[in-house]
Amino acid sequence: MPRLRPFFVIYIFLFTTLFGYSQVCSKNYFDEETLLRHVKALSSDMFEGRKTGTKGAVRAKKYIINQFYSLDVKPFKKSYEQPFLFTKGKKEYKGTNVIGYIRGKCEPNEFIVISAHYDHLGIKKGKIYNGADDNASGLGALFGFAEYFKKYPPKHSVILVAFDAEELGIKGSAFFLKNLPIHEKKVILNINMDMISRSDSNELYVVGTNLKKSLKSAVCCVKSKKVKLISGHDGYDNKESWVYASDHVHFHKAGIPFLYFGVEDHEDYHEHTDVFENIHPDFYKEAVRVIISVFNKIDIN
Repeated sequence: MPRLRPFFVIYIFLFTTLFGYSQVCSKNYFDEETLLRHVKALSSDMFEGRKTGTKGAVRAKKYIINQFYSLDVKPFKKSYEQPFLFTKGKKEYKGTNVIGYIRGKCEPNEFIVISAHYDHLGIKKGKIYNGADDNASGLGALFGFAEYFKKYPPKHSVILVAFDAEELGIKGSAFFLKNLPIHEKKVILNINMDMISRSDSNELYVVGTNLKKSLKSAVCCVKSKKVKLISGHDGYDNKESWVYASDHVHFHKAGIPFLYFGVEDHEDYHEHTDVFENIHPDFYKEAVRVIISVFNKIDIN
């Protein structure tokens, strides 16, 4: 191979330094097949739709804890589990958030909370509502982040949290925010992922940039050939607002900036047909890479 001339080497260095963050990084963020296996497992019949308070939800909780442990994600306190009680209608439920922690290498006292809910709708009239897109996909991404951090430790401290009882009124994240183990001013951002594994138009929406203008630069320059990352659904366009649609809402109410990643509703939304076979694997894998790329742009600042 011919040797590169010095000025050409310098040009390549400057080009990659100045423009490297404009494209989704090609480095191996996570194992793609493992990512898909997580979604397939968590949306299988064994977990019985993961409804809060059921045996299926307990199995999902144990699955999450096992993955955190194997990926060197530590519990924030003595336990990964944050139990809570709430009443909906006349029924009392026992929920459990699963919370992991990764200490930041440069800014350990500033925290980014990365979240996804793990509960779904359970069993209705004998049919299991497996919730592959909603929200085994978000959970798989949570593990993808954990795998990535094992290779590339974050600058800021990160709290990885799998919320319970989102489908029953967004209760888990409400309890989490009311019982934060740190002062809320130390939380600089919430990244929430809910339904990110399928889109016929290859569109992934990110909500929150129009509410916090400084986040625009972290989103606008992340490009992908497989996923169209679109800012919207936050009250600044003609689309339905998703600001109050998932667990990020309680961060928003607390004055904490958020980015919520999700796709448009599809024909299997909240149906028993939301199964692993109906997700779009290539879109999903790229969507997770895109979200990690956005995180990286925020984390380095």
